[in-house]
Amino acid sequence: MTLKKVMTIAGSDTSGGAGIQADLKTFQELGVYGMTALTTIVTMDPKNHWHHNVFPIAIETLEAQLETILSVGIDAMKTGMLGTVEIIELAAKVIDENQLQTVVIDPVMVCKGEDEVLHPETTDALREILVPRATVVTPNLFEASQLAQTAPLRTIEDMKQAAVKIHALGAKYVLIKGGSKLNHEKAVDLLFDGAEFTLLESKKIDTTYIHGAGCTYSSAITAELAKGKSVKDAVATAKDFITAAIAHGFKLNEYVGPTMHGAYRTFGAKVNA
Repeated sequence: MTLKKVMTIAGSDTSGGAGIQADLKTFQELGVYGMTALTTIVTMDPKNHWHHNVFPIAIETLEAQLETILSVGIDAMKTGMLGTVEIIELAAKVIDENQLQTVVIDPVMVCKGEDEVLHPETTDALREILVPRATVVTPNLFEASQLAQTAPLRTIEDMKQAAVKIHALGAKYVLIKGGSKLNHEKAVDLLFDGAEFTLLESKKIDTTYIHGAGCTYSSAITAELAKGKSVKDAVATAKDFITAAIAHGFKLNEYVGPTMHGAYRTFGAKVNA
């Protein structure tokens, strides 16, 4: 049996729920072979309310990781936490030089549980360098407002206006993740292809166990695209996958609870439709 091969360029979440760890778990669950290029290592301080500390990986080490992966060949790639303009430029160079056609950009700007953008200077680089190269870009509400340079998004109409602006940057598809923070009775995500808006709805789940949800959602899209699904079908499957994962999230400690990556396989796609 031959598996489709997928690369993720992202950070490592030492607690296991997000980042590279979430990507690999999702790839495994959806039947693709994942390879990783680490940009940063993120740790959490149990003596300081789980405060996040970020330890960058040397750019030369990242380049060596990418060379290893690209020598094997890939069917799709995604990005997560990149952290610096230099890394964003390297990711764009990799896409261009290898003529990569299936690219999911998850524009990570903050660590879950942290309030400040990790590196504010990278937002412009994401907007100007990586978003134009995206098959799908997957911002949450905060990230979408930053990319679109708008006020905070609160309604579906706000999401639509931001999606139009982000699509104009060059991304083929824009998926804005509304989730539980949107002023709506359901958990609504919005997909825009430049002409048509598609709403993806599920019942809101009353839980705080959502650590890694964004990484998981984007990696599920990447896996399905690698397997040959259309963007709309890949996003629909990923929506089911993350809904199941959130519905069966669990407490890790007093500070955080991750989603359950095996829920889609174990309990089915319609656990919370």
